[in-house]
Amino acid sequence: MSQRAMFHLPRPSALRSRAAVLAAGLGASMVLGSGAAFAAGTSAPAAAGSATAVDASSAVAAQALAQSKAADAAKTAAVAKAAAVKSKAAKSKAAKPTAAKKAASWVKPVTGYTLTASFNQGGNMWSSKHSGQDFAVPVGTPVKAAHSGVVVKAGPNGGGDGPAYGNAIVVKHSNGTYAQYAHLSKINVTVGKSVKTGQSIARSGNTGNSSGPHLHFEIRTTPNYGSAVNPAAYLRSAGVTI
Repeated sequence: MSQRAMFHLPRPSALRSRAAVLAAGLGASMVLGSGAAFAAGTSAPAAAGSATAVDASSAVAAQALAQSKAADAAKTAAVAKAAAVKSKAAKSKAAKPTAAKKAASWVKPVTGYTLTASFNQGGNMWSSKHSGQDFAVPVGTPVKAAHSGVVVKAGPNGGGDGPAYGNAIVVKHSNGTYAQYAHLSKINVTVGKSVKTGQSIARSGNTGNSSGPHLHFEIRTTPNYGSAVNPAAYLRSAGVTI
């Protein structure tokens, strides 16, 4: 063997060292590659799980928002419906006065009565037919204004209509009608005084041409005798039944 050949041939120990280094490097690469592959394999499912959780949370939030909006819409519709019903009822009430309201503007002239002689009834108690409606009540029973108005007659001798009526009052109403109250024991108002519906204006009695304690009540078209109309029918038209 020449010196050149001996110089270029590596020694056995050097070959073994190089082989060990190469093997170690290859092993490290394999380990690192496996670790990277493992990391890549595990990171993908984790990311997918996170995305699924976010999607579920968003769906729940969206559903809750939709339910809240639906509840608000239902509440608004209910309030609007109630307001419409109330408005309709108020308009109907204003357009059509009830019988109770009509009756409130007119009342019975006395309470606790018994009806006796009626309008246009014949008999020897009157020179012609009866001109009003009689309410039999004890002497001293409060007599009320059947409707508001102004007193145009008040006093004995029928307030000017004659002695047959005894003590009497005539009240003029705003609609042009008149009410007469006769055979009174006491008069509590004077001519020119304004009276309200239901106000006590006198006490019932038995004065004038009377066969017993009672109130003689007339509805007239003028303040004077001879212009009477059926008082019971007139009161019914005003919402008062006697």
